[in-house]
Amino acid sequence: MGAAVAGVLGFLLLAAAGGSAGDEAREAAAVRALLARLLGPGRDRDRCCHRALKHGAEGGSRRVSCALPDTCLATVLSLNSTWGGSWSEAGEGLHLGPLPSGLDLGWGGGGHPRCPQGHAAAHAPAHRYRYYQNVCTHSYSFVWWDWARWEKELDWMALNGINLALAWSGQEAIWQRVYLALGLTQSEIDEYFTGPAFLAWGRMGNLHTWGGPLPPSWHLKQLYLQHQILDRMRSFGMTPVLPAFAGHVPKAITRVFPQVNVTQLGSWGHFNCSYSCSFLLAPEDPLFPIIGSLFLRELTKEFGTDHIYGADTFNEMQPPSSEPSYLASATASVYQAMVTVDPDAVWLLQGWLFQHQPQFWGPAQVSAVLGAVPRGRLLVLDLFAESQPVYIRTASFQGQPFIWCMLHNFGGNHGLFGALEAVNRGPAAARLFPNSTMVGTGMAPEGIGQNEVVYALMAELGWRKDPVADLEAWVTGFAARRYGVSHGNTEAAWRLLLRSVYNCSGEACSGHNRSPLVRRPSLKMTTTVWYNRSDVFEAWRLLLTTTPSLATSPTFRYDLLDVTRQAAQELVSLYYGEARTAYLNKELVPLLRAAGILVYELLPSLDKVLASDSRFLLGSWLEQARAAAVSEAEAHFYEQNSRYQLTLWGPEGNILDYANKQLAGLVADYYTPRWRLFMEMLVESLVRGVPFQQHQFDQNAFQLEQTFVLSTQRYPSQPHGDTVDLAKKLFLRYYPRLVAGSL
Repeated sequence: MGAAVAGVLGFLLLAAAGGSAGDEAREAAAVRALLARLLGPGRDRDRCCHRALKHGAEGGSRRVSCALPDTCLATVLSLNSTWGGSWSEAGEGLHLGPLPSGLDLGWGGGGHPRCPQGHAAAHAPAHRYRYYQNVCTHSYSFVWWDWARWEKELDWMALNGINLALAWSGQEAIWQRVYLALGLTQSEIDEYFTGPAFLAWGRMGNLHTWGGPLPPSWHLKQLYLQHQILDRMRSFGMTPVLPAFAGHVPKAITRVFPQVNVTQLGSWGHFNCSYSCSFLLAPEDPLFPIIGSLFLRELTKEFGTDHIYGADTFNEMQPPSSEPSYLASATASVYQAMVTVDPDAVWLLQGWLFQHQPQFWGPAQVSAVLGAVPRGRLLVLDLFAESQPVYIRTASFQGQPFIWCMLHNFGGNHGLFGALEAVNRGPAAARLFPNSTMVGTGMAPEGIGQNEVVYALMAELGWRKDPVADLEAWVTGFAARRYGVSHGNTEAAWRLLLRSVYNCSGEACSGHNRSPLVRRPSLKMTTTVWYNRSDVFEAWRLLLTTTPSLATSPTFRYDLLDVTRQAAQELVSLYYGEARTAYLNKELVPLLRAAGILVYELLPSLDKVLASDSRFLLGSWLEQARAAAVSEAEAHFYEQNSRYQLTLWGPEGNILDYANKQLAGLVADYYTPRWRLFMEMLVESLVRGVPFQQHQFDQNAFQLEQTFVLSTQRYPSQPHGDTVDLAKKLFLRYYPRLVAGSL
């Protein structure tokens, strides 16, 4: 049903690209055909739409002034971002409610609202672009996806009005053609590419080699997948952003062209030069435009083009010179290689570099980059604008258009988190900024599949000129739509979550889960949070009280598990705090008690709850990787890539636990053994009267971590146990202790 519903929405998403009258007629015809198939035979479409719109009008919502009978349901669906929940994949149907008030509804390109058959829309969309993705999302979340999973995501994108998104699959196959044409050998190319789980950082020049090589089958499958993705995106009227040459080259280029002018950059992410220290081609080298145009010509020959290209030359890497002339030249060379092949090229630049290294990117350096591309031909993503907006300190990117983006999540971590107040206010503030060049809003998480409420709000803000007036009312409405029914206790629970975990502000809002649960233990871990933990525990209690009414709702069961998981995470912090205090006070019995509960009761109970839902299974995660393979050897290789990313990230724990997840199996066989070792060594230290040796613990913990990564143990990919029953058992064991203050 998802593809059909999303197909209905295709004609709505022509905003950025525009479209002819013929396009509109074709899309309108497709709408009628798809809607007929969606609703099935014998259904009165006009009456159905009339009821939906009447319901919206009676609910006090904005009336849709341009709505053919065949398109009104599509309009309702496009604004109902809770349909189907493609991230939680929990929805079983449609919960149609009133259209949210305060929305600007309209369709068409170039700021000229259009409707099928010439009907005039009352309002244009609030923002020209509604962008989605981060380069890292392709590795943290998309890496193992097949077409069936991509199809669901594209439906979700359509339902949320996305009209601009990265389409970066399959580019390594194109690069392979280019490098072979330049004279590199296949073994040199194989040595250069990273493994699948680390391609994002290979594409941005941070890494090479690590986790590779890519099998030949990978290239073939990714090429085919990219064609499917592009066909569907274009059929929806979305603008795909293709990759372009950013200047990074394999070291083997120096063998083929001994006189080439390259600079080796510094290391990245605690990797040594075996895997980082990439080679950057000098902007003035004659080979620069040749490689750049070769790649883009081959890419567009294979995939066509929509004239927007992404490239990041200095992502988290300090340029070899801070001279504005050098930075301008490097930037101009990347852009010139684009327009040599495509005179209509627009460069989409992740503005993360300005935020990540502000000490390097002073006013002169920023001006050099922004001024090296003709105004309007550089489209900047203000990637972390909900927390650290760059447009404010760059005078709206000095006249270059930008998209206000919410990054929200680093590494694809689990953990309830959001800065909804900042997200709600941010786009309107950017639009009203003096001489603002803001042209859109965006969602740019490093990893998806968590905190859907945050993305539902952000998607809606793409259609609003003003913030949501009452976030409490909005979040209670979100809960009612999500579960298909209003319930006082669920609404109260969501209000508690809104004021606690979803109300982050200030420097604490990193979007990265640093809970002791998912970190390598030490005596110096931080357990402070920006909210009152009692709000989480009370929200947990309130959700459990509604299970007699809502236990059959898949979205409710998902949320109950997620809040239970969060409560367990909070309990880990509390028991860790007790154990640390007992150790520092040299109190053996309290240490043994806290350690025993944490290691032998709490973590196993959490693992059992997680095991009751397929979306929280390590087995499901690893099975995605194995399913991408064409042989058992390949399956093992892909699985190991995935295990590394979840844990050590690099061969020596280089970015340890950055992509942490709370999955059944991972908790039991990775986090729990590490905690057991830590507590055992604390007890031994106390008994023997010697200081705790953190360095020795780290060495021993690394052996456990590496054993997990290299293991071939298979994990269940089907859930086991009842979420509601297991959540209740965990609640009844720990909540009374919380109330009594006697954990």
